[in-house]
Amino acid sequence: MRKTQVGIVGAGPAGLFLAHLLRKAGVEVVVLEARTREYLETSPHRIRAGVLEWGTREMVARAGVGDRMVQEGLGHGGIYLAFEGQLLHLDFHALAGRGIWVYGQQYLVTDLIRHHLEAGGEILFSHEVVGVEDLEEAPTLVYRTPDGRLERLRCEFAVGADGSHSLARKSIPGIQVHQKTYPYAWLGILAQTRPAAEELIYASHPRGFALFSMRSPSLARNYLQVAPEERLEAWPEERIWEELSLRLSGVAEVQPGPILEKSLTPMRSLVVEPMQHGRFFLVGDAAHVVPPTGAKGMNLAFCDVAVLYRALVAFYKEGEASLLARYTQEALRHVWQAELFSYWMTTLLHTAADPFEDRLREAKLRHLGESLHLQRFLAENYVGLHTSGRYTHYIPQSA
Repeated sequence: MRKTQVGIVGAGPAGLFLAHLLRKAGVEVVVLEARTREYLETSPHRIRAGVLEWGTREMVARAGVGDRMVQEGLGHGGIYLAFEGQLLHLDFHALAGRGIWVYGQQYLVTDLIRHHLEAGGEILFSHEVVGVEDLEEAPTLVYRTPDGRLERLRCEFAVGADGSHSLARKSIPGIQVHQKTYPYAWLGILAQTRPAAEELIYASHPRGFALFSMRSPSLARNYLQVAPEERLEAWPEERIWEELSLRLSGVAEVQPGPILEKSLTPMRSLVVEPMQHGRFFLVGDAAHVVPPTGAKGMNLAFCDVAVLYRALVAFYKEGEASLLARYTQEALRHVWQAELFSYWMTTLLHTAADPFEDRLREAKLRHLGESLHLQRFLAENYVGLHTSGRYTHYIPQSA
Protein backbone atom coordinates (compact mmCIF):
# COMPACT_ATOMS: atom_id res chain seq x y z
CA MET A 1 0.00 0.00 0.00
CA ARG A 2 1.38 3.41 -1.01
CA LYS A 3 1.59 6.13 1.63
CA THR A 4 1.64 9.93 1.47
CA GLN A 5 1.04 12.89 3.75
CA VAL A 6 -1.92 14.39 1.82
CA GLY A 7 -3.98 12.60 -0.81
CA ILE A 8 -6.26 14.67 -3.03
CA VAL A 9 -9.19 13.31 -5.05
CA GLY A 10 -9.66 15.35 -8.22
CA ALA A 11 -7.43 17.50 -10.46
CA GLY A 12 -9.77 20.46 -10.82
CA PRO A 13 -8.89 24.01 -9.78
CA ALA A 14 -9.32 23.33 -6.05
CA GLY A 15 -7.35 20.08 -5.91
CA LEU A 16 -4.54 21.35 -8.10
CA PHE A 17 -4.15 24.67 -6.30
CA LEU A 18 -4.04 22.95 -2.91
CA ALA A 19 -1.51 20.41 -4.22
CA HIS A 20 0.70 23.20 -5.58
CA LEU A 21 0.64 25.16 -2.32
CA LEU A 22 1.33 22.13 -0.13
CA ARG A 23 4.18 20.91 -2.31
CA LYS A 24 5.80 24.35 -2.06
CA ALA A 25 5.44 24.15 1.73
CA GLY A 26 7.31 20.84 1.78
CA VAL A 27 4.29 18.59 2.27
CA GLU A 28 4.16 15.36 0.26
CA VAL A 29 1.05 15.26 -1.96
CA VAL A 30 -0.47 12.78 -4.41
CA VAL A 31 -3.37 13.82 -6.67
CA LEU A 32 -5.67 11.12 -8.07
CA GLU A 33 -7.74 12.06 -11.14
CA ALA A 34 -10.21 9.84 -13.00
CA ARG A 35 -9.82 11.67 -16.34
CA THR A 36 -6.87 11.89 -18.69
CA ARG A 37 -4.65 14.95 -18.82
CA GLU A 38 -5.73 15.52 -22.43
CA TYR A 39 -9.39 15.61 -21.44
CA LEU A 40 -8.79 18.12 -18.64
CA GLU A 41 -6.81 20.45 -20.87
CA THR A 42 -8.54 20.24 -24.25
CA SER A 43 -12.11 18.93 -23.97
CA PRO A 44 -14.67 21.56 -25.07
CA HIS A 45 -16.94 20.30 -22.29
CA ARG A 46 -14.42 21.67 -19.77
CA ILE A 47 -14.85 25.29 -20.90
CA ARG A 48 -16.52 26.69 -17.80
CA ALA A 49 -16.36 29.68 -15.51
CA GLY A 50 -13.94 32.44 -16.28
CA VAL A 51 -14.65 35.29 -13.83
CA LEU A 52 -12.04 35.62 -11.07
CA GLU A 53 -12.63 37.80 -8.05
CA TRP A 54 -9.77 40.19 -7.34
CA GLY A 55 -8.79 38.05 -4.36
CA THR A 56 -8.69 34.85 -6.43
CA ARG A 57 -6.48 36.54 -9.01
CA GLU A 58 -4.24 37.77 -6.20
CA MET A 59 -3.98 34.28 -4.68
CA VAL A 60 -3.01 32.74 -8.03
CA ALA A 61 -0.42 35.44 -8.67
CA ARG A 62 1.04 35.20 -5.13
CA ALA A 63 1.37 31.43 -5.52
CA GLY A 64 3.53 31.85 -8.63
CA VAL A 65 1.19 30.17 -11.11
CA GLY A 66 -0.40 33.25 -12.67
CA ASP A 67 2.09 34.18 -15.38
CA ARG A 68 -0.17 33.29 -18.33
CA MET A 69 -3.25 34.52 -16.45
CA VAL A 70 -1.72 37.99 -16.14
CA GLN A 71 -0.55 38.06 -19.76
CA GLU A 72 -3.68 36.72 -21.46
CA GLY A 73 -6.52 37.45 -19.02
CA LEU A 74 -8.82 40.45 -19.27
CA GLY A 75 -9.21 42.99 -16.49
CA HIS A 76 -12.77 44.30 -16.07
CA GLY A 77 -13.75 47.33 -14.05
CA GLY A 78 -17.44 46.49 -13.84
CA ILE A 79 -20.47 44.91 -15.49
CA TYR A 80 -23.55 46.08 -17.40
CA LEU A 81 -27.16 45.46 -16.40
CA ALA A 82 -29.69 45.59 -19.23
CA PHE A 83 -33.37 45.99 -18.30
CA GLU A 84 -36.39 47.96 -19.47
CA GLY A 85 -34.54 49.12 -22.58
CA GLN A 86 -31.61 50.69 -20.73
CA LEU A 87 -28.00 49.67 -20.19
CA LEU A 88 -26.71 50.46 -16.71
CA HIS A 89 -22.97 50.29 -16.07
CA LEU A 90 -21.80 49.42 -12.56
CA ASP A 91 -18.28 50.76 -11.94
CA PHE A 92 -16.77 48.31 -9.48
CA HIS A 93 -13.69 50.42 -8.81
CA ALA A 94 -15.86 53.39 -7.81
CA LEU A 95 -18.31 51.24 -5.82
CA ALA A 96 -15.98 48.72 -4.17
CA GLY A 97 -12.41 49.78 -4.95
CA ARG A 98 -11.64 46.60 -6.89
CA GLY A 99 -12.22 45.00 -10.28
CA ILE A 100 -12.48 41.44 -11.62
CA TRP A 101 -10.45 39.32 -14.00
CA VAL A 102 -11.66 37.11 -16.86
CA TYR A 103 -9.58 33.99 -17.48
CA GLY A 104 -11.10 30.62 -18.37
CA GLN A 105 -11.14 27.84 -15.78
CA GLN A 106 -9.78 25.37 -18.31
CA TYR A 107 -6.78 27.63 -18.94
CA LEU A 108 -6.11 27.88 -15.21
CA VAL A 109 -6.31 24.10 -14.81
CA THR A 110 -3.80 23.69 -17.64
CA ASP A 111 -1.45 26.19 -15.98
CA LEU A 112 -1.72 24.47 -12.59
CA ILE A 113 -1.03 21.03 -14.08
CA ARG A 114 2.04 22.32 -15.90
CA HIS A 115 3.50 24.13 -12.88
CA HIS A 116 2.87 21.20 -10.55
CA LEU A 117 4.39 18.56 -12.81
CA GLU A 118 7.38 20.68 -13.85
CA ALA A 119 8.21 21.19 -10.16
CA GLY A 120 8.19 17.45 -9.51
CA GLY A 121 4.63 17.12 -8.19
CA GLU A 122 2.65 13.92 -8.72
CA ILE A 123 -0.71 13.67 -10.49
CA LEU A 124 -1.99 10.17 -11.30
CA PHE A 125 -4.28 10.68 -14.31
CA SER A 126 -6.79 7.97 -15.27
CA HIS A 127 -6.82 6.76 -11.65
CA GLU A 128 -10.43 6.72 -10.43
CA VAL A 129 -11.08 6.80 -6.70
CA VAL A 130 -13.90 4.36 -5.93
CA GLY A 131 -13.91 4.50 -2.14
CA VAL A 132 -12.56 6.19 0.98
CA GLU A 133 -11.79 4.19 4.14
CA ASP A 134 -10.68 4.92 7.72
CA LEU A 135 -11.48 8.65 7.62
CA GLU A 136 -10.76 9.26 11.30
CA GLU A 137 -7.25 7.85 11.72
CA ALA A 138 -5.53 7.44 8.34
CA PRO A 139 -7.78 8.10 5.33
CA THR A 140 -7.20 5.50 2.65
CA LEU A 141 -8.16 6.20 -0.96
CA VAL A 142 -9.19 3.10 -2.89
CA TYR A 143 -8.62 3.66 -6.61
CA ARG A 144 -8.75 1.84 -9.92
CA THR A 145 -5.62 1.98 -12.08
CA PRO A 146 -5.77 2.37 -15.89
CA ASP A 147 -5.37 -1.41 -16.26
CA GLY A 148 -8.30 -2.10 -13.92
CA ARG A 149 -6.48 -3.09 -10.72
CA LEU A 150 -7.71 -1.82 -7.34
CA GLU A 151 -5.01 -0.23 -5.18
CA ARG A 152 -4.89 1.89 -2.02
CA LEU A 153 -3.22 5.13 -1.00
CA ARG A 154 -2.89 5.56 2.76
CA CYS A 155 -2.81 9.24 3.79
CA GLU A 156 -2.25 11.28 6.91
CA PHE A 157 -4.94 13.59 5.56
CA ALA A 158 -7.19 13.28 2.50
CA VAL A 159 -9.15 15.89 0.56
CA GLY A 160 -12.20 15.41 -1.66
CA ALA A 161 -12.04 17.86 -4.56
CA ASP A 162 -13.95 15.78 -7.08
CA GLY A 163 -16.67 18.19 -8.16
CA SER A 164 -20.41 18.60 -7.81
CA HIS A 165 -21.17 14.88 -8.29
CA SER A 166 -18.63 14.01 -5.61
CA LEU A 167 -18.13 10.43 -4.53
CA ALA A 168 -15.92 11.72 -1.71
CA ARG A 169 -18.87 13.66 -0.25
CA LYS A 170 -20.78 10.42 0.27
CA SER A 171 -17.98 9.10 2.47
CA ILE A 172 -18.73 11.51 5.32
CA PRO A 173 -21.13 9.89 7.81
CA GLY A 174 -24.19 11.85 8.93
CA ILE A 175 -23.62 14.65 6.44
CA GLN A 176 -26.41 17.20 5.99
CA VAL A 177 -27.22 18.45 2.49
CA HIS A 178 -28.99 21.81 2.11
CA GLN A 179 -30.14 22.37 -1.46
CA LYS A 180 -32.45 24.35 -3.69
CA THR A 181 -33.44 23.68 -7.30
CA TYR A 182 -34.41 26.66 -9.46
CA PRO A 183 -37.21 26.43 -12.07
CA TYR A 184 -34.93 27.23 -15.01
CA ALA A 185 -31.69 26.23 -16.69
CA TRP A 186 -29.01 27.92 -18.81
CA LEU A 187 -28.39 27.16 -22.45
CA GLY A 188 -24.74 28.12 -22.93
CA ILE A 189 -22.69 28.57 -26.07
CA LEU A 190 -19.06 29.23 -26.85
CA ALA A 191 -18.78 31.08 -30.16
CA GLN A 192 -15.95 32.35 -32.30
CA THR A 193 -17.06 35.97 -32.52
CA ARG A 194 -16.60 39.39 -30.99
CA PRO A 195 -18.28 39.65 -27.56
CA ALA A 196 -21.32 41.92 -27.31
CA ALA A 197 -19.46 44.41 -25.08
CA GLU A 198 -16.06 44.96 -23.50
CA GLU A 199 -17.50 43.82 -20.15
CA LEU A 200 -20.18 41.31 -19.14
CA ILE A 201 -23.83 42.16 -19.79
CA TYR A 202 -26.52 40.72 -17.49
CA ALA A 203 -29.78 41.17 -19.39
CA SER A 204 -33.24 40.89 -17.83
CA HIS A 205 -35.92 40.57 -20.52
CA PRO A 206 -39.60 39.51 -20.57
CA ARG A 207 -38.55 36.50 -22.68
CA GLY A 208 -36.00 35.46 -20.05
CA PHE A 209 -32.55 36.25 -18.73
CA ALA A 210 -29.43 36.32 -20.93
CA LEU A 211 -25.75 36.71 -20.10
CA PHE A 212 -23.19 37.99 -22.56
CA SER A 213 -19.61 37.28 -21.53
CA MET A 214 -16.30 36.34 -23.12
CA ARG A 215 -13.20 34.19 -22.87
CA SER A 216 -11.10 36.44 -25.12
CA PRO A 217 -11.62 39.43 -27.46
CA SER A 218 -12.61 36.95 -30.19
CA LEU A 219 -14.35 34.26 -28.14
CA ALA A 220 -17.86 34.94 -26.77
CA ARG A 221 -19.50 32.92 -23.99
CA ASN A 222 -23.26 33.58 -23.94
CA TYR A 223 -26.19 32.10 -22.03
CA LEU A 224 -29.98 31.98 -22.29
CA GLN A 225 -32.55 31.25 -19.58
CA VAL A 226 -34.54 28.20 -20.71
CA ALA A 227 -36.90 25.69 -19.11
CA PRO A 228 -35.14 22.95 -17.10
CA GLU A 229 -36.63 20.26 -19.36
CA GLU A 230 -35.29 21.96 -22.53
CA ARG A 231 -33.27 19.90 -25.02
CA LEU A 232 -30.26 21.03 -27.05
CA GLU A 233 -31.72 19.57 -30.24
CA ALA A 234 -34.46 22.19 -30.08
CA TRP A 235 -31.90 24.97 -30.37
CA PRO A 236 -30.21 25.15 -33.78
CA GLU A 237 -27.67 27.94 -34.25
CA GLU A 238 -30.09 30.25 -36.05
CA ARG A 239 -32.60 30.10 -33.20
CA ILE A 240 -29.90 30.71 -30.58
CA TRP A 241 -28.60 33.86 -32.27
CA GLU A 242 -32.11 35.14 -32.89
CA GLU A 243 -33.04 34.71 -29.22
CA LEU A 244 -29.80 36.30 -27.98
CA SER A 245 -30.45 39.30 -30.23
CA LEU A 246 -34.05 39.65 -29.04
CA ARG A 247 -33.04 39.65 -25.37
CA LEU A 248 -30.46 42.38 -25.96
CA SER A 249 -32.43 44.38 -28.51
CA GLY A 250 -32.21 48.14 -28.17
CA VAL A 251 -29.20 48.21 -25.86
CA ALA A 252 -26.35 46.37 -27.64
CA GLU A 253 -25.63 44.34 -30.78
CA VAL A 254 -24.98 40.62 -30.93
CA GLN A 255 -22.57 39.48 -33.63
CA PRO A 256 -23.31 35.87 -34.72
CA GLY A 257 -20.42 33.52 -35.37
CA PRO A 258 -19.55 29.81 -35.51
CA ILE A 259 -20.72 28.04 -32.34
CA LEU A 260 -17.95 25.81 -30.99
CA GLU A 261 -19.84 24.24 -28.08
CA LYS A 262 -23.36 24.10 -26.61
CA SER A 263 -24.44 22.97 -23.15
CA LEU A 264 -27.38 22.94 -20.75
CA THR A 265 -26.78 23.75 -17.09
CA PRO A 266 -29.45 23.14 -14.43
CA MET A 267 -29.63 25.89 -11.82
CA ARG A 268 -29.23 24.71 -8.23
CA SER A 269 -27.69 25.57 -4.88
CA LEU A 270 -26.17 23.03 -2.52
CA VAL A 271 -24.22 23.21 0.75
CA VAL A 272 -23.10 20.26 2.85
CA GLU A 273 -22.35 20.32 6.57
CA PRO A 274 -19.89 19.42 7.92
CA MET A 275 -17.18 19.80 5.29
CA GLN A 276 -14.90 17.43 7.19
CA HIS A 277 -14.79 14.23 9.21
CA GLY A 278 -11.77 13.03 11.11
CA ARG A 279 -8.82 13.64 8.80
CA PHE A 280 -10.90 13.94 5.63
CA PHE A 281 -11.96 17.30 4.15
CA LEU A 282 -14.07 18.58 1.25
CA VAL A 283 -13.25 21.58 -0.94
CA GLY A 284 -14.88 23.25 -3.93
CA ASP A 285 -17.95 21.86 -5.67
CA ALA A 286 -17.70 18.67 -3.64
CA ALA A 287 -18.87 20.74 -0.66
CA HIS A 288 -21.08 23.40 -2.27
CA VAL A 289 -22.68 24.38 -5.56
CA VAL A 290 -23.96 27.83 -6.53
CA PRO A 291 -25.98 28.92 -9.55
CA PRO A 292 -23.53 30.53 -12.00
CA THR A 293 -25.32 33.90 -12.00
CA GLY A 294 -23.01 35.37 -9.36
CA ALA A 295 -19.79 33.90 -10.84
CA LYS A 296 -18.84 32.36 -7.50
CA GLY A 297 -18.17 28.65 -8.12
CA MET A 298 -14.44 28.60 -8.84
CA ASN A 299 -13.81 31.52 -6.51
CA LEU A 300 -15.39 29.63 -3.60
CA ALA A 301 -13.09 26.69 -4.34
CA PHE A 302 -10.04 28.92 -3.91
CA CYS A 303 -11.44 30.28 -0.64
CA ASP A 304 -11.78 26.72 0.70
CA VAL A 305 -8.24 25.90 -0.38
CA ALA A 306 -6.78 28.98 1.30
CA VAL A 307 -8.47 28.09 4.61
CA LEU A 308 -7.49 24.40 4.48
CA TYR A 309 -3.94 25.14 3.30
CA ARG A 310 -3.31 27.45 6.26
CA ALA A 311 -4.67 24.82 8.64
CA LEU A 312 -2.57 21.99 7.19
CA VAL A 313 0.62 24.07 7.22
CA ALA A 314 -0.04 25.02 10.84
CA PHE A 315 -0.31 21.31 11.65
CA TYR A 316 2.84 20.24 9.79
CA LYS A 317 5.03 23.20 10.72
CA GLU A 318 3.84 23.93 14.27
CA GLY A 319 1.93 20.83 15.37
CA GLU A 320 -1.17 23.00 15.75
CA ALA A 321 -4.47 21.21 15.02
CA SER A 322 -7.01 23.83 16.11
CA LEU A 323 -7.33 25.40 12.65
CA LEU A 324 -8.09 21.99 11.14
CA ALA A 325 -10.80 21.46 13.74
CA ARG A 326 -12.39 24.80 12.78
CA TYR A 327 -12.16 24.31 9.00
CA THR A 328 -15.90 23.81 8.44
CA GLN A 329 -16.80 26.70 10.71
CA GLU A 330 -14.54 29.15 8.89
CA ALA A 331 -15.33 27.88 5.39
CA LEU A 332 -19.10 28.06 5.82
CA ARG A 333 -18.80 31.79 6.47
CA HIS A 334 -17.71 32.51 2.88
CA VAL A 335 -19.83 29.69 1.47
CA TRP A 336 -23.12 31.06 2.78
CA GLN A 337 -22.16 34.63 1.84
CA ALA A 338 -21.67 33.46 -1.76
CA GLU A 339 -24.89 31.42 -1.66
CA LEU A 340 -26.76 34.54 -0.52
CA PHE A 341 -25.36 36.67 -3.32
CA SER A 342 -25.89 33.99 -5.97
CA TYR A 343 -29.50 33.52 -4.87
CA TRP A 344 -30.03 37.30 -4.90
CA MET A 345 -28.60 37.71 -8.39
CA THR A 346 -30.44 34.68 -9.75
CA THR A 347 -33.89 35.70 -8.49
CA LEU A 348 -33.27 39.34 -9.45
CA LEU A 349 -32.52 38.61 -13.11
CA HIS A 350 -34.47 35.53 -14.17
CA THR A 351 -38.01 35.94 -15.41
CA ALA A 352 -40.47 34.33 -12.99
CA ALA A 353 -43.51 32.29 -14.03
CA ASP A 354 -45.72 33.92 -11.39
CA PRO A 355 -46.78 37.41 -12.67
CA PHE A 356 -46.89 38.82 -9.14
CA GLU A 357 -43.40 37.59 -8.35
CA ASP A 358 -42.15 38.91 -11.67
CA ARG A 359 -43.55 42.39 -11.01
CA LEU A 360 -41.77 42.40 -7.65
CA ARG A 361 -38.57 41.35 -9.40
CA GLU A 362 -38.90 44.23 -11.87
CA ALA A 363 -39.40 46.64 -8.97
CA LYS A 364 -36.20 45.35 -7.37
CA LEU A 365 -34.30 45.98 -10.60
CA ARG A 366 -35.58 49.54 -10.82
CA HIS A 367 -34.62 50.07 -7.16
CA LEU A 368 -31.15 48.78 -7.91
CA GLY A 369 -30.84 51.23 -10.80
CA GLU A 370 -31.62 54.13 -8.44
CA SER A 371 -29.90 53.03 -5.23
CA LEU A 372 -26.18 53.54 -4.70
CA HIS A 373 -26.37 51.33 -1.61
CA LEU A 374 -27.73 48.36 -3.57
CA GLN A 375 -25.19 48.92 -6.33
CA ARG A 376 -22.44 48.88 -3.73
CA PHE A 377 -23.83 45.64 -2.25
CA LEU A 378 -23.70 44.05 -5.70
CA ALA A 379 -20.21 45.35 -6.46
CA GLU A 380 -18.71 44.32 -3.10
CA ASN A 381 -20.05 40.80 -3.43
CA TYR A 382 -19.22 40.42 -7.11
CA VAL A 383 -15.56 41.37 -6.68
CA GLY A 384 -15.32 39.21 -3.56
CA LEU A 385 -14.58 41.62 -0.73
CA HIS A 386 -16.32 39.22 1.67
CA THR A 387 -15.10 35.95 0.13
CA SER A 388 -11.67 35.60 -1.55
CA GLY A 389 -10.65 39.09 -0.43
CA ARG A 390 -10.56 37.82 3.15
CA TYR A 391 -7.96 35.15 2.39
CA THR A 392 -5.33 36.58 0.06
CA HIS A 393 -2.87 36.96 2.94
CA TYR A 394 -3.19 33.23 3.69
CA ILE A 395 -1.17 32.56 0.51
CA PRO A 396 2.57 33.25 0.82
CA GLN A 397 4.16 35.47 -1.81
CA SER A 398 6.33 33.45 -4.20
CA ALA A 399 9.90 34.60 -4.62
